[in-house]
Amino acid sequence: MSIFNPTRRGLIQTGVVAGAGLALPTYLRADAHSGFTNAPTGDTVTLGFNVPQTGPYADEGADELRAFQLAVEHLNGEGDGGMLQTFSSKALEGNGIMGKKVQYVSGDTQTKSDAARASAKSMIEKDGAIMISGGSSSGVAVAVQGLCQEAGVIFMAGLTHSNDTTGKDKKANGFRHFFNAYMSAAALAPVLKQLYGEDRAAYHLTADYTWGWTQQESIQAATEALGWSTVNDVRTPLAATDFSSYIAPVLNSGADVLILNHYGGNMVNSLTNAVQFGLRDKQVNGKNFEIVVPLYSELMARGAGENITGIVGSQNWDWKLENEKGARYAGTNAFVQSFGEKYGFPPSQAAQTCYAQTLLYADAVARGGSFNPCAVGEALAGFEFDGLGNGPTLYRADDHQCFKDVVVVRGKENPENEYDLVEIVEVTPAEQVTYPTDHPMFAGGDLGECNPGA
Repeated sequence: MSIFNPTRRGLIQTGVVAGAGLALPTYLRADAHSGFTNAPTGDTVTLGFNVPQTGPYADEGADELRAFQLAVEHLNGEGDGGMLQTFSSKALEGNGIMGKKVQYVSGDTQTKSDAARASAKSMIEKDGAIMISGGSSSGVAVAVQGLCQEAGVIFMAGLTHSNDTTGKDKKANGFRHFFNAYMSAAALAPVLKQLYGEDRAAYHLTADYTWGWTQQESIQAATEALGWSTVNDVRTPLAATDFSSYIAPVLNSGADVLILNHYGGNMVNSLTNAVQFGLRDKQVNGKNFEIVVPLYSELMARGAGENITGIVGSQNWDWKLENEKGARYAGTNAFVQSFGEKYGFPPSQAAQTCYAQTLLYADAVARGGSFNPCAVGEALAGFEFDGLGNGPTLYRADDHQCFKDVVVVRGKENPENEYDLVEIVEVTPAEQVTYPTDHPMFAGGDLGECNPGA
């Protein structure tokens, strides 16, 4: 693994001066520093990391936990500091968070909403966690985000891609750094048009929960706008491991593209079954049959092996991003170096997301001068930053969704090793995947008011 020398970037911060009769923002008032859930009273502060340690997304969860552990080390001044060196905000000093040493507890979501809520509830009520992060399922994210809103703690979502997380199910106490299904579709559509043309017939297999539904809706809308037709959309259970019975009908459907709205182990298994059925060797409607996976990761590519070759999809981030695209993605090399030295292999997009969310939470506390979740929320809402690996990024105040560049990838023809299975095809600028807050796919939600809890 290469060793990189990340560059430092400064941030000019504007101060707020309070004069006579000028009301201070909530997060600058002394009374905002107490009277909230799990307000830290000693010299430590506890964060709760809720990840899938079992179930179909367990590989993602393992990498998330590695990243959380690394973030805690860097916040406490241990190791090389990672992306603290490149983060545009310089509020963090490597002395914990506001001088309090960071400790953490972890739980297993099992990729089940009820289990995830129970785990998060225990960390909040028994362990005193003041922030919850993690998860690799949008169903889990929506459930835990709702719990954190009720409990009065901040939820820094991990890997959640459903439009609903910052759409109809958005909450004032919840924040998402990861991109969403609409963004994937917006980034993929031009590439699919270039590769496969405007006259295609698509068959969808879709994970039957909130992520799958919004992913399918988004990619169908984007491909139909190109001129593609939709032959069928078949929902599949999250617990499925053998997709043969779902693949067989595709053969005689008249479709010439199979779109797998699956993630994690589901995607590995469904793609493997599709290849076993010979779909990639067929010609339909005078065209080579193609398979598209709108969202996948390096970890999933490793699980799929050679079956991922040539498969197009999108990612929130890739560890090769700065090498291929230059200084715009400052932070990538610093994170890859830190993660690689600690664990011996490159980080996944799940790892980068959870690491970034941990730093963003800690930074918001430091900038707001309080652990009060409402102070943290005010510091995060509308926050523009750089240096965490995705280029210039905005945490939009209206829905707490991050907007940044989206990576379009394809399975590599001749990978050099088991960690080099994906190549970057395109990096779509943030402005091309940004949508208005009243977009129909995100309608119906109310951010509401911050809840500080007790």
